[in-house]
Amino acid sequence: MSSEPKPETAAETFFALDIRKGTVVRAEINEGAKKPAYRLWVDFGDPVGVRQSSAQLTRRYTPEALVGTPVLGVLNFPPRRIAGFRSEVLVLGTFDPNDPGDVILVRPDADCPDGHPLG
Repeated sequence: MSSEPKPETAAETFFALDIRKGTVVRAEINEGAKKPAYRLWVDFGDPVGVRQSSAQLTRRYTPEALVGTPVLGVLNFPPRRIAGFRSEVLVLGTFDPNDPGDVILVRPDADCPDGHPLG
């Protein structure tokens, strides 16, 4: 699989996304998922609160190690149902196009409050 650059787009496309910092407060295996995944509960602070996400992070992370981890998530995509679980946030990660199951979380390198937007 190639990782060719995507076509040019307007900055407004990026600015329309609500990407914020959150902290994983709970994680467990998403038993029914077709591809190995975890059910995450991520606290995005006030006024957003805790949102759920199904994330394919099983190759590099354990549920126990994810609790307390800072993450970046897209909050304004419509919810999806994954193996009966309501996924409300897209947690961001990078992956090798030749091995999409190997996801590495994208996260801040310094502490900041939950809910701070990416800009």
